[in-house]
Amino acid sequence: MRHYEIVFLVHPDQSEQVPGMIERYKTLVAGEGGKIHRLEDWGRRQLAYPIANLVKAHYVLMNIEVGQATLNDLVEGFRFNDAILRHLVIRRDGPETEPTAIMKSKDEKPDRGERAPRQRESIRDDDGEGEVDTDESDTEAA
Repeated sequence: MRHYEIVFLVHPDQSEQVPGMIERYKTLVAGEGGKIHRLEDWGRRQLAYPIANLVKAHYVLMNIEVGQATLNDLVEGFRFNDAILRHLVIRRDGPETEPTAIMKSKDEKPDRGERAPRQRESIRDDDGEGEVDTDESDTEAA
């Protein structure tokens, strides 16, 4: 059996069905004697370019160890599922079990809470119509 990294993008309108899809693919892999080393649901994210007039999609990453027949079944399932916009399968040398950089950054970010209102940096004159020029070099040159 070989190790593979699979990323698939799900239509954003089908995001609520992603857990069911993941379970279906997990049972397919486990039923054929394969192993899932890493499974990450990255959630809804911005696409690099529009796909089918969509700018967001639901991302899922799986690192699995399966045979060729099981991989073919998975890819066929991806191809014929209309909810899956794109999929990518990469053969890896060994199992990947560490969290990806995306998941690490999600875990390390603290809650920001409420933002303070922005402070205006420019100085206004008494009328409030325009900015006061604080640069003296312009007045000396005139």
